[in-house]
Amino acid sequence: MKFLLLWSRWVDALNTLVGRAVTWLVLVVVLVSAGNAIFRKFLSLSSNAWLELQWYLFGAIFLLAAGYTFLRNEHVRVDVLSQRLSEKTQVGIEIFGVLFFLLPAACLVFWLSIPYFWLSFELHELSSNTAGLIRWPAKLLIPVGFFLLILAGLSHLIKCIGFLRGRCPNPMKVSDRKTDEEALVEDLLAQQGQAAHGQGH
Repeated sequence: MKFLLLWSRWVDALNTLVGRAVTWLVLVVVLVSAGNAIFRKFLSLSSNAWLELQWYLFGAIFLLAAGYTFLRNEHVRVDVLSQRLSEKTQVGIEIFGVLFFLLPAACLVFWLSIPYFWLSFELHELSSNTAGLIRWPAKLLIPVGFFLLILAGLSHLIKCIGFLRGRCPNPMKVSDRKTDEEALVEDLLAQQGQAAHGQGH
């Protein structure tokens, strides 16, 4: 159990690293979308490549952050009934859900998406739109994203079992830590303050 919990921490660290990196893609999407809209509105310039880049980035945010979202217990959970049950019963239900719903579905999508990506890669598939982007990077996001979700599911399963055996805290408890969005805003404000302070000197 000790080794499994250690492996779980490694997986959580990986998903945390990916999730925090993906957070910055939100800013990139906003800049790309705003820039594309401004050029189209005021300069009558538009490009399918920029439009497709927007949904590539949106797909990256959605898929690559899925495991991190699961790690942070920020996915949608209907727990009106389970709230009235004991913690151990709740965790038992969670184990059942991970084993019979999350992992089978995620593994199936992961397995089916590999040839889907590989065929696109081998054919050097391009967008059917004029001046569009190559397609395989977008399709690669599917197996990578679901692989991270599978790892997060296995990590969560280990922690649930560890909790039932008294080896770790309840992984279903929502953390009181600041959200990544709040931490990002604080970092940006701090950097802005440092830049202003530097200019003052």
